[in-house]
Amino acid sequence: MQSAANFPRIWNPSPIGSSSKVQLVNLKQHRKAHALHCLRSEGHEEKLENSSQDKLGVSSVVKEDKHKDIWNLFREAQQNILYLNKQRLAAVEELEKLKNEKVELLERLNQLEAESQIVIKKDKSSLLWELLLRVDSMVLNGLIGTEEASSMRQLVREHQANISEFPLDVLQQGDAQVLAELRQLPNRGKRNGLHVIHICTEMDPLVSVGPLASYITGLSCALQGKGYLVEVILPKYSTLDLDEVEGLREIEADAYSYFNGQLHANRIWNGVVSGVGVTFIQPLYYSSMFSRDKVYGYPDDVDRFAYFSRASLDYIAKSGKQPDVLHIHNWQTAIVGPLFWDVFVNQCLVPPERLELCGLDPASLHRADRLQDNTNPQMVNILKGGIVYSNKVVIMSSAPSKSIPGLEPTLAVHKEKLFFAPYGLDNSKWDPSIDVYLPQNYSAENLLGKSTCKVELQRQLGLEENGSATIVGCIFSEISGVDLESLKSIIRSRKKNDVQFVIMIMNEDQMIINEMERTQDEIEGGNLKVVTGSNEVVSHLIYAGSDIMVCLNFFQDPLLQVPLKALKYGTVPIELNPQTGYVGTHEQEATTANFINSLFGRMSLDQALDLMKDGRLWKLKIVEAMEKDLCCDVHISAYTSIKSL
Repeated sequence: MQSAANFPRIWNPSPIGSSSKVQLVNLKQHRKAHALHCLRSEGHEEKLENSSQDKLGVSSVVKEDKHKDIWNLFREAQQNILYLNKQRLAAVEELEKLKNEKVELLERLNQLEAESQIVIKKDKSSLLWELLLRVDSMVLNGLIGTEEASSMRQLVREHQANISEFPLDVLQQGDAQVLAELRQLPNRGKRNGLHVIHICTEMDPLVSVGPLASYITGLSCALQGKGYLVEVILPKYSTLDLDEVEGLREIEADAYSYFNGQLHANRIWNGVVSGVGVTFIQPLYYSSMFSRDKVYGYPDDVDRFAYFSRASLDYIAKSGKQPDVLHIHNWQTAIVGPLFWDVFVNQCLVPPERLELCGLDPASLHRADRLQDNTNPQMVNILKGGIVYSNKVVIMSSAPSKSIPGLEPTLAVHKEKLFFAPYGLDNSKWDPSIDVYLPQNYSAENLLGKSTCKVELQRQLGLEENGSATIVGCIFSEISGVDLESLKSIIRSRKKNDVQFVIMIMNEDQMIINEMERTQDEIEGGNLKVVTGSNEVVSHLIYAGSDIMVCLNFFQDPLLQVPLKALKYGTVPIELNPQTGYVGTHEQEATTANFINSLFGRMSLDQALDLMKDGRLWKLKIVEAMEKDLCCDVHISAYTSIKSL
C-alpha cells in the first residue's frame, strides 16, 4: 500500500490556465488506478476480474439481444412495406378495373341507345307492314272475310301515326291474338296516300339484274315517304337474298291460282324490305319455274312470268286487297293488264272455254286494237297488251318511244296515257346526307358539309386547296360520247385561277384520254385534273365537291343520270351541247331538262358563274333542286290521274 506521503507530488500547485483541465483529468485517472492497485494488493483481484468478465458477458448478451431486436424490427418493417405495396398495387388494379368497367358500361349504354334507335326506326318503318301482312294471313287462313280484312287494313293505315304503340310481343303469337289486338286500335291518325302494289320481277337488294331493281326500291321508299302505302309482289326465286328480309314468315295456307286449265297451289311468304311490305309467291306444282340459276333467259320465260302474273292477281283477289294502283313493269308482267280487265273485272261474265293457260281468250285478244303485234300480225305482243289495258303508262327516260320497236303506232293511239320520267336514284347509294364515300355528309337543310367535300376533292386530286374557287366537274361513262373540241374550248376560256376543272373519263378510248391529258398539261396553274377509269369514291366526291357539272346534254347517257345526281348533291348541271327545242323527244319526256331549265334557265358556264356571285339566290335554287324527286313526282301525277278517272 502506498503511503499518503506520495500525494503531495500529485497536488503540486500549478498555475491556473489552459492546462488546468488536463490536470484534473489526470487526477481522476490517478485515483482510479490507485483504487485498482489497492484491490489487487488486498486479494480482490480475482473478484474484480470475474466481475469485469460478468459485466462484459452481460454487455455482450445485451448487445446481441438488441441486434436481434433491430433485425426483427427491420424485417417487420420490410414485411409491412411489402404488404402495403401489395395493397397499393391491388388498389391501383381495382381502380383500373373500375375505370375499364365504367368505359365498357358507357360503351354498352351507347350501344343500347343506338340499338334502341334502330328498333324505333324499325318499328316505325316495318311494324305497319308486318300488321298488314298478318291481315293477309288471316284471310287466307279463313279467320276473317275479305270485307273485314279491308276494314282492318284501313284501320291499320289510319292508325299509322301511333302504330308504334302496338305491343311487339303480340306479333310473335298467332293470327287470332294479333286480330284481337288490332280490333282495339282507335280510328285516328288518318293518312291520305294511295295504296300502290308493284307486280314485278326484281327488287334491290333481294334480286337485281338491271336498273329495274333499284328503281323499284327507290320509288317505293320515296312514295312511302310521301304518305303512300306501297307493297311489292315478287316470285320466290331460289336465288333470293333472304337475309335482307325482315320478319320473313310463311303463311300457313295454300293460295291457288289458275294456269293451263286448272288450279295450282302456291305457298305465300311475306316480310319487310327497306320498310316496304313484300310478298313472295312460290309455285308448288311448277316448283322448277323459279328454282333456277338465273332470273331471265329461258325458253319458257313467257310461261313462267304469265304464271306469276296470274298468281299475283289471284292472291290479291283472295286476300281481299283493294289497291288504288297496280303498277306493272316490263313485258314480264305486262300481261297483268289484259288479265285484270278481261278476267278479274268481268270474272262472272267469262265463260270457261275462254280460259287458256292463265285464263285469257286468244281469239278475243288477237286484234289490232289489243294484243296483235303491229309488225307481225301472226303474233301477240304482251308489252302492247300492257299499254292497251293500262290506264296510264310511265315510260322511263332510258326507253323513249323511238326505242320501243314496233310500238310507235300503239303509243300514238294511247298518247293521252303517257307519262315520261327519269329513272329514280338509288337513295341508299346516292344521297349526300348518308353517302359513305363523303368526308362529311350534308343535306338541303344543312349545306356545311359540301365545302368540306370541295376541299377534300382538291386535296385528293392535287388542286390548290382554295375554298373560294369554283369547281366545275364533268363525268363521262363508258357509253358517253365526248365532244372533245367543245370541252377543251370551255376549259381554255377560263384561264383565271378562281375556276378549277375536274374531268372523269370512264370511256376506254385511249385517243380521248391522251387528248385530255395533253390539255391538262397545257392549262396553267394546274387547274385541270383528268381522272381516267371508274373510281366510285372519286365519282361521289366529284358530285359533292363540284359547284357546277358539265353534261354533254340532259338526254345523253340516261342510265348514268349525271344531271339528276348533280341536282341531288347540290351541284348545278349545265349542257355542253344543248338540244334546241328538244328535237325528237316527247314534251313530257323532257321532264329533267324542263325542271333544270325552270330553276336555272338554259345557262352557259359563264352565266352559271355569274349567278354564283349572288350567293343567296344560288343557295335558294340549290336547296329547291336538292329537295326535288323528279321520278317520284311523275309517278304521283300518274297515280293521281288514275284516281280521278
